[in-house]
Formats: sequence, structure tokens, C-alpha cells
Amino acid sequence: MKKLFIATYFLLGIGVFAQEASVQDPLKDKDLMTWYHKDFASSKVYGVNTDNAYKYLESKGLKPKSVVVAVLDSGVEVDHPGLKNNMWKNPNEVPNNGKDDDGNGYIDDVYGWNFMGSAKGDIDVDNMEVTRMVKKYKSVFEGENSAENKANQAKMPEEFAMYMQSKEIFNKKSIEARQQYQSIQMVNQFIPVMVKLLNGKPFTQETLSAIKPATQQEAIALNVMGNMVNDPEAVGKSPEDFQKYMEEEMKTYLDYYGQQATQQYNLDFDPRAELVGDNYDDYTEKHYGNNNYEGPDAGHGTHVAGIIAGLPQGEEVQYGVAHKVAKIMAVRTVPNGDERDKDVANSIRYAVDNGAKILNMSFGKPVSPGKKVVWDAFRYAEKKGVLLVKAAGNDNEDIQNSVHYPTNFKDPADDKPFLKNMIVVGASTKDAETLRAGFSNFNSKMVDVFAPGQQIYSTVPDAKYKYEQGTSMASPVVAGAAAVLLAYMPELKPEQIIEALVKTSNKSTVDAALPGDLKATFDTISRAGGVIDVRKAAEYAYTHFYTSSKTATSKTKKQGRKAIK
Repeated sequence: MKKLFIATYFLLGIGVFAQEASVQDPLKDKDLMTWYHKDFASSKVYGVNTDNAYKYLESKGLKPKSVVVAVLDSGVEVDHPGLKNNMWKNPNEVPNNGKDDDGNGYIDDVYGWNFMGSAKGDIDVDNMEVTRMVKKYKSVFEGENSAENKANQAKMPEEFAMYMQSKEIFNKKSIEARQQYQSIQMVNQFIPVMVKLLNGKPFTQETLSAIKPATQQEAIALNVMGNMVNDPEAVGKSPEDFQKYMEEEMKTYLDYYGQQATQQYNLDFDPRAELVGDNYDDYTEKHYGNNNYEGPDAGHGTHVAGIIAGLPQGEEVQYGVAHKVAKIMAVRTVPNGDERDKDVANSIRYAVDNGAKILNMSFGKPVSPGKKVVWDAFRYAEKKGVLLVKAAGNDNEDIQNSVHYPTNFKDPADDKPFLKNMIVVGASTKDAETLRAGFSNFNSKMVDVFAPGQQIYSTVPDAKYKYEQGTSMASPVVAGAAAVLLAYMPELKPEQIIEALVKTSNKSTVDAALPGDLKATFDTISRAGGVIDVRKAAEYAYTHFYTSSKTATSKTKKQGRKAIK
């Protein structure tokens, strides 16, 4: 599920941005735009050391090969100026001829595929998985006949447990969504009051400190503005620009929480039946959808794609971690709402079958009725040597206690994952003293590494760029890092890439700021205990796997020649 984080923290007064407002306009601050590429050793900022990784690999005389990275997401603007030269193109498909030229069951799949559409249109907003579960099982487990209810509960214990979990979440979240929607509506009404309080002065902490509210409305407006002063995109704006910025932000939040309140947690809302027309519960269905790679809302997926393979263009300096080596395959899997397990499984198989070697999955949800089908797809990817990169989630939770599907653990109590080809990523910040992003999920066993996921500048639709935050942004940083390693050392296995990234992360013992745990340090909330460093991972992979594999191959050849003699 795609999520906005600013609104929640903004209303609660907890900044998701840097602790101090940026002096320079963030939309002109080239250093901020590219901070996640920095070298920690020289800057003391926990970037991933992108440029030095390329220098190291090239110093070894290695020549890269392009790596296809599939972005399983909301859609991608394939003609974005910063992406179009790094988009994967199906070599066996003739564009727009209405034929399935390569015989893979998908017509005109030039840049990828969309599993959430048909000739009738495309899914934009879909409901939450807990909503689907409550709707599906309420009459089964809590119908009018109590005897039948008990019989069904005994006959389907796993489904009943999932229903009860879903019901609890549904009841809580649906109320929260309505409350948040009302709060955002209230904030939206206060924008003229905020502009009046600025009294012609720019939006800064100094301006706010001098304001003396005369009414309750002004006091509320000032409180909201105080929470916004940590937003680098708002600070320094004139009253007119601040008003425009707030109106745009509030529209985003009104749409987001309005969708939750009226659609995503609405038991009667079901756009899938009309627009896609598939049988939800038939997981054997594979050939549905269309080739509308962008879909109605490609903001999330386009941002993710840019983090992996964005190219500098014009005056834009943004570039993806794997900008020199990656090609993006667009696989539309995630709506404004929760992804469906059927679409996830089919997206994985589509990407693998069409040559993707790395799959980025910046999504997740608390229940998964089709988890076994997704796990089968995971296994399929593993057999094909494909790396899966997964966002840890944005609920500020321990994912051993609150599972974030899809997961690579059959049971959270298991010592190890059942797969060797999946890496789970938490989000870090550029502030070395507040390193874990406040929204990021965590766990010393089920989260493998952390990567930059706050204040990440990247591509968005309509040829634009924007700062976003989330483990959704941290995951593609790791996918890009993996693509760099694989491009220069194509024989690397997924588990070797994971080992290289985990064992070379830059550790930190700062306070992890976990809810309810005042003693936890950053090095205890993931397997790596730190933030990835692509340069160090490149050296580790080259030393441990690339040169050793060449030595082993050389020995085998010599032994073969001796045997022939």
C-alpha cells in the first residue's frame, strides 16, 4: 500500500524532516538533492557511497552489462526525461500492433505490464485487504446462525484468525481515517488565517516566534505552522507561495484521507469487478490487464524508478544509484490501497520470465490471504536467480510482532527466512544522530539493512521531481546498489549480493528511538546494524565472490587439462 507520512506527523507535531530547517531552498539545494549518494567516511552523512563504488569497480577493469530491474509499483511514467533512456524495452514485441508478438500472453508489453486494468480502464483506488477480508468472511463467521458460525470457525481456523485480525484493524483504521479526514479539512480551512498571521513576512521560525495569536483560531493555525517549520520545502516561502504550497499539500492529503474514509475502508466499494473483471480468488488466472504502464497515478512508482536509474537531464542533478547500468521494467501492481496477492504473484512471474534480475517491491500490508501463492512466486524467482528487494514498511513497528506481508518468513518465530534471495530494507535519514526514520519498521532478524529513505529527491510524473520519504524510497536505493554489483559481476548470486550489502554496512550505535524502548541502539534493529555502503559492498563481493570464482574456474580448467593428458 502506498502511504503518505507527512500528514500524520504534521498533525501530530512530529517532524519527519530534518531537525533544523534547511537554509537554502530545497528545490535549489543540489547537495540535498543528492545526499543519499554521499560517502560516510568523508562526509559523516550516511549516504551509500555511490560514485566511489563505480570508481572501484572500474579500477578493476570490469566492464558492466545492463541489469533489468523490475519496479512492481503503482506505474511508471516511461517517457519522463529523467527515465526514458533507462527504460527496458521488450526486444521481441512490436509496439502498438495489437499482437502478442513474443507469445508470452501479453499484447504490446513493450515496457512491462499493468495487472490492474483492462480495455474498460484502470484501477486507481482499491480497498484495503482488511476491508476485503471483513466483507468476505463476516457472514461466514458472524452470520445470523450462531451454530453455523461456530462450525465454520472450527472448520476454517486460519481464515477465522485472519478475519478477526482484519476486523480489529478495519474497525480501528476506518475510524482513524474519518478522524484524519476531518482534521485535514479543518487545517485546510485555516490556511487563510495562516497567511494573515505571516503579515507579509516569509515563513520562517523567526517570523513565527514573533506572532502573538489573538483568537483560538489563530492559536490553532500557529500551532500547525509550528509543526510545518521543519518542512524544508515550506521554509522561506513568501505568504503567497506558502498559501499555494499549503493548498497543494492539503489537496493531496484530502484526496488521500478522503479515499480512505469513503472508499478503502468501505465494505461496498469494489471497482475491480467492473474494471478488471477477473475472478479475485482464482490465482491460476495470469493473462489479464493491459499495457498502460503509467496508470491513473504513477507518482509512487515513478519516484521509485528514478531512485534506481534516474539520469541527470537539463538543470536536474538527480541520478539513481544504478543510473549507469540499470534498465527499468514497469510492472503495475499497486493501487491507491492494498495490492492483491494475485497481482503480486503474477507480477513477479512476469518480471522474471521477461528477464528482470532484480525486483523492487515497495509495498506491504498486515494480512495476506494469498500468501502461499506469493511464496510460490518467490520460490520461482529464487530458482531463476532473481533478487527480491522489499520495503520493511512504514508503521514504526517491530515486524516480528506486526508482520508486513509479503514476507520471507513462513513464521515470525522461525530462526531464518525460507528464501535466500530476498532482502528487506528499513529507512534511514541524513542525520547521523537521528538515524532511523521515525516511520520505519524494524527488527534485528527480519529487517536486513537500512538505506536512505527520508528527503529523497527523485522523478515524479509530468516530467517533474519531488522529495518523498518512506521505506518505499529506501528499498530502491538497495535495488540500485544490487544492480551496480550485478552489472559488473554478473555471476553473483542473490545471496552473495545480500551478504555483501549486509556485512559491509556502516554501523551506528545512536539511539534507535523505538516506541517503548529507550535503550535500543541503531545497530540492534536490523541484521546489518547499519546503512548500506555500495563501495564497501563492491569490494567485498569482488574479493570474496568474483576473484574466488575466477580462481576456482581456473583450477577446474587446469585439472581438466591434466585429466586429458
